[in-house]
Amino acid sequence: MSLLTQSPVWRALQTHHKAMAQRHLRELFQQDARRFEKFSLLFNDMLMDYSKQPVDQETIDLLLALARQQKLEDWIARMFSGDKINITEHRAALHVALRSEQSMFIDGADVMPEVKRVLKQMEHFSVAVQSGIRCGYSGETFTDIVNIGIGGSDLGPAMVTEALKPYWISGITPHFISNVDGAQLSQVLQRLNPATTLFIISSKTFTTQETLVNAHSARQWFLSRGGSEKDIAHHFVAVSANRAAVEKFGIDPENMFVFWDWVGGRYSLWSAIGLPIALTVGMGNFYALLAGAREMDRHFATVPLDKNLPVILGLIGVWQINFFGISSHVVLPYDQSMHRFPAYLQQLEMESNGKRIAHDGDTVDYATSPVVWGELGANGQHAFYQLLHQGTQPVSADFLVPCQSHYPFGDHHRVVLANFLAQTEALMKGKTEQEARAEMTSQSIDAETIRQLTPHKIFPGNRPTTSILFKKLTPKSLGSLIALYEHKVFVQSVIWNINPFDQWGVELGKQLVGKILTELENHVPVTSHDSSTNGLINHLKANR
Repeated sequence: MSLLTQSPVWRALQTHHKAMAQRHLRELFQQDARRFEKFSLLFNDMLMDYSKQPVDQETIDLLLALARQQKLEDWIARMFSGDKINITEHRAALHVALRSEQSMFIDGADVMPEVKRVLKQMEHFSVAVQSGIRCGYSGETFTDIVNIGIGGSDLGPAMVTEALKPYWISGITPHFISNVDGAQLSQVLQRLNPATTLFIISSKTFTTQETLVNAHSARQWFLSRGGSEKDIAHHFVAVSANRAAVEKFGIDPENMFVFWDWVGGRYSLWSAIGLPIALTVGMGNFYALLAGAREMDRHFATVPLDKNLPVILGLIGVWQINFFGISSHVVLPYDQSMHRFPAYLQQLEMESNGKRIAHDGDTVDYATSPVVWGELGANGQHAFYQLLHQGTQPVSADFLVPCQSHYPFGDHHRVVLANFLAQTEALMKGKTEQEARAEMTSQSIDAETIRQLTPHKIFPGNRPTTSILFKKLTPKSLGSLIALYEHKVFVQSVIWNINPFDQWGVELGKQLVGKILTELENHVPVTSHDSSTNGLINHLKANR
């Protein structure tokens, strides 16, 4: 047994859970008219309501005691001070510096002058492209931006640009290529004019296989449709730390935007990885995105734990995962612009905290990250909400809702808000057998039909949800929301004593790809793997 699960606080939470598991959320609301007031928090125009979680004041007090036992405040201070808390890679995790206005240090050196230099480089480049000063080989202005990356070099920028669609600069359309399957790249390129297309190749090492396969195909497409070798320098830029590889590709080093090994890929949209964001919505809005994150950083670093949104959000997750045994967490935005947000959070949460080894190298004896998934809430209601309401496996949920819409078209947003409110209430309250029978009786349904239908009409309720409301989806509010989840993930990693900033789990598959690629070059039968992999390879060779 680990020190964590043997600790008095953990055992007290286990005992407390036995009592809370017997109490229905409906009952908790009936017993306390001030429940919402007690279990909700405000940050600027953001409201986080966790009153529909199975908690009382004792729960929160015990969870806060757990956070103090795990020295959460010390870990927060260490992250902000540039300590090398990514222990397996001997690196700092100082992504907060990317949106800071104050000096921040790693090994005694202030990183902020270089951060500001790259931001200014992004600003000058964005203005040049948007104004037409920087143009294509034919003298025409750029109309399309194609970002080629994968993982953090794709999910963050793609999510943010889509979320900020109301802020897009007229005449510029972004495209994001991540899948090494040629279908995605070819379908995008066939709609574009090479003379007005700008490519951004995003890879820290400039060796990421999927990214380079797509980049070289894009390069060949460009050269085969009117562009020349010397034009590569005008139409391709790189976000990387590998100057030699960038130059070899044909990209002018002046058009290379750097970022640093203390920035993890899934935390990198605030860096030059965010160049497609700046090009699409303007550098002013990119700075507003940074400002929103910076305000959440300040809140996280300075506000007491019991009033701290990322802390409480993270601890609620620990309560659900480790004590209620919930292994599935759904994210439900009620805003079309946020349709990529669940996919972004999948990487942020599961790549960060999908770990089984603690800091000391021992295997943990408790659950860590849940499976994170999601969809637009209004669409999900006609798909998987059946399982949320009446399924056999418990799922926790975050509902994300703007109070105001950028698209006040007819009565649409009022309907969206009504659906959000109805779903969280229904998941909490459920419907009892008596209520189901009374409802059908009022509809003059005969007694035998009522008897048959009643079991199907019962909703157990007591399904945990957290609601996060914000006034409007703006660059600033989006920045705060993303930072909220970044810090939530960090809080949970501290409780679980794991490193959220490495990702060794992605390495083994990458290592095997090289050997298999060579084996797929010919038609010689393969026998060097297990029988399944051999059979699959040989079947593919025979049928491609």
